Amino acid sequence: MAKLTETAKKQEKVALVGVINQHQRSEQAEEYLDELSFLAYTAGGRVIKRFLQRLPYPNPRTFIGEGKLNEIAAYVKEHEADIVVFDDELSPSQIRNLEQSLKCKILDRSNLILDIFATRARTAQAKYQVELAQAQYLLPRLTRMWTHLSKQKGGIGMKGPGETEIETDRRALRNKISKLQDRLKAIDKQSFTRRQNRGDKIRVALVGYTNVGKSTILNLLSKSDVLAEDKLFATLDSTVRKIVIQDMPMLLTDTVGFIRKLPHQLVECFKSTLDEIREADLLLHVVDVSHPNFEEQIEVVNKTLEEIGAHRTPRLLVFNKIDKATGKLIPEQPDELPYLEQLKNTWIAKENAPVVFISAAQKQNISELKNRLLEMVLELKRDEPLKA
Repeated sequence: MAKLTETAKKQEKVALVGVINQHQRSEQAEEYLDELSFLAYTAGGRVIKRFLQRLPYPNPRTFIGEGKLNEIAAYVKEHEADIVVFDDELSPSQIRNLEQSLKCKILDRSNLILDIFATRARTAQAKYQVELAQAQYLLPRLTRMWTHLSKQKGGIGMKGPGETEIETDRRALRNKISKLQDRLKAIDKQSFTRRQNRGDKIRVALVGYTNVGKSTILNLLSKSDVLAEDKLFATLDSTVRKIVIQDMPMLLTDTVGFIRKLPHQLVECFKSTLDEIREADLLLHVVDVSHPNFEEQIEVVNKTLEEIGAHRTPRLLVFNKIDKATGKLIPEQPDELPYLEQLKNTWIAKENAPVVFISAAQKQNISELKNRLLEMVLELKRDEPLKA
């Protein structure tokens, strides 16, 4: 208990800012702030206020309008907020102007995600990948970050290279980026060799939006104990486990979760980790069907798979957390069919086949997941040569 109390004392007070543009509904903008709030919580912050402003396009100087800026400044001063986090990426000049006006630490969504990755990295590879992504993010912002980091020690947005070493020269930072890239190339070669040595077993990768239950499914199918918690990006390093279904061995890989507006630096730096997805023979696309915005999450994952060149890989859509799903899926009318049979008759089942509905946490319908997985693996064995 003492440790929890100590952690609570260090929580930084966070205010969130989002903009409703002409392509968004206000409800959608609120959902985005819900996700940003979860990101802040995962990073160790405590959200005390949310601000939304409707704007046709961002203000080039401060991203938000002058009236809203004054409102936020008054709130930050009165409630002694430590950080203001914006849901979109800010330019270096916007961050500098906002800091001068709000007199507190300013983060954008990308910086917050990078910070979470820094706290979650466990292996040398993940640490190098995150450090490289942070350095690439920092490079164009070096002028602003230089004085900013010299005054701020620790806290959200300060983890990783900025916390331990303040780069005062762009050349020094570029040299650091070059060295990190060389280290990652060496690790990539080792990872490639390991993948090549796995033999001719079918490779199945769990993919999906962050916090949809991929690690829980891995634990369930492989009887292992990979970390699974209700926070974003609990898994950064790919975890591979051998599983056997009716005497058919296969390799199941848990991978880093995707998210809306995932910083491009991370996508590039996690190339080796994403190779586990690219080289998989089959994808299990896990979806949190209880999430109110799960359809958009499916689109985000599909778009990311296309960006990394894995969109043509056969996949099984796994709708997880059916125990928490609301009446959105099934019309509220009497039906004698069992719940699972009703789900199979819904529009999401018909439009996204092949699909399976499960609850990994409650171990519901896992036998059907195993059967569908086995069917697709046997089909791959018959019809398609394995990837090199």
